[in-house]
Amino acid sequence: MASPRTAVAGATARKQVSHTGRIASAPRMGLAPSVQRLPRLPLDEILIGDCIAAMERLPAESVDCVFADPPYNLQLGEAGLTRPDHSVVDAVDDDWDKFSSFEAYDDFTRAWLKAARRAMKPNATLWVIGSYHNIFRVGSALQDLGYWILNDIVWRKANPMPNFRGKRFTNAHETLIWASRSPQAKYTFHYDALKAGNEDLQMRSDWFLPLCTGEERLKDGAGRKVHPTQKPEALVARTLMAATNPGDVVLDPFFGSGTTGAVAKRLGRHFIGCERDKTYAAAAQARIDAVETLSSASLALATPKRAEPRVPFLSVVEAGLVRPGETLTDERRRFKATVRPDGQLGIGPAMGSIHKVGALVQGLPACNGWTFWHAERGGKLVCIDEFRSQMRARAES
Repeated sequence: MASPRTAVAGATARKQVSHTGRIASAPRMGLAPSVQRLPRLPLDEILIGDCIAAMERLPAESVDCVFADPPYNLQLGEAGLTRPDHSVVDAVDDDWDKFSSFEAYDDFTRAWLKAARRAMKPNATLWVIGSYHNIFRVGSALQDLGYWILNDIVWRKANPMPNFRGKRFTNAHETLIWASRSPQAKYTFHYDALKAGNEDLQMRSDWFLPLCTGEERLKDGAGRKVHPTQKPEALVARTLMAATNPGDVVLDPFFGSGTTGAVAKRLGRHFIGCERDKTYAAAAQARIDAVETLSSASLALATPKRAEPRVPFLSVVEAGLVRPGETLTDERRRFKATVRPDGQLGIGPAMGSIHKVGALVQGLPACNGWTFWHAERGGKLVCIDEFRSQMRARAES
């Protein structure tokens, strides 16, 4: 729902906070059949009013991604959440998180998911976050409405709130569901970029990130939290970097203090926020105004290796970067192989590709020969992948 970088004291809504009268007065479960569509896509604006009505007014198939942090329906009751010493925990007790029954919550969930799906482009994806209180009901509704679940992500909190009474496990995680609009969607997923930022390992579905605290936490003039369920920017940033491109449009139906908008702006994406609380919207706008977009160079993704021009090892040999008869070794100098004129390696009676021979000497089923084998240059070992990079650079020049 929200997270900040600036303190807001009595902030007022700014010009990009759109006060659309019909949205503000629309019924909770959506508009009547005579829905009046917006004349244009309200890029980088906050729509004040009911989220379902607001989304119904957006052009169909107009957004690339949805990030939703809906009410969790925590069911804390009138007494709220207390510690063993009877002190009250500063938890979510706002009216927007209270529903009369599970049926009422399910009706609300289906309504906003249906409205969001109408606004999504055919290849768009949706992220929705929740806890054990609601995420299973949300997941069921997603599938019933035709979404296709791609992953569930576990956000492991670095600093979760303890279970004060010691009668349950500490609730140390929340769950995100990542879903495409349909099973046929050709969705965006930046696999290589995520892997490169994760020590060259596949990004897993369990994310260890801290709660939103410190300077990031949006406060009012009295030092109070502006919004009770503000999410960390790092969490939202990872979802957007994984599933969107610069220039894409990200819709947030529950805008809160504007985390999605702030992250989208910083990453060169557009946002559309829906928020019925004018105080939250004003704080969000002030926060977004203070964000600077990263440079195009900073946002550019590295070219995935699978998309780079293919360079056979024979081409490296023919270019003279590695010589026939030369000895290659691994980084620790445990194994040696001789380069053949046909681009294969020989080791004793065995011969084969750089990959096959690399796997053979290690007793492994597979090996990336480009990163395993090294040649000696000037008394130092140089990975033969460096020679492949030189070949690609020559081809581009």
